Amino acid sequence: MKKIEIKAEQFFDLLKLKDVSMWEIFSQMIDGEEKEIIFIDHENKILFNYILPGNQEKLETDRKEFSKQFSEKLANIN
Repeated sequence: MKKIEIKAEQFFDLLKLKDVSMWEIFSQMIDGEEKEIIFIDHENKILFNYILPGNQEKLETDRKEFSKQFSEKLANIN
């Protein structure tokens, strides 16, 4: 499995600048092979990782699950 390291802060700043979602970027990276995307901080420490699936259908499933979990976490904060 190919591993891709991404500087998290720069990545999310770029998303804001381009007004694009991370899911759109992930969608463009799909080529039939799974990839491990590793988000790192400015000290190259791992913050989190995501296994990019090899197809659009699984990506959509992941996106929906992420949105559900994110909404639940926000609800628990308030």
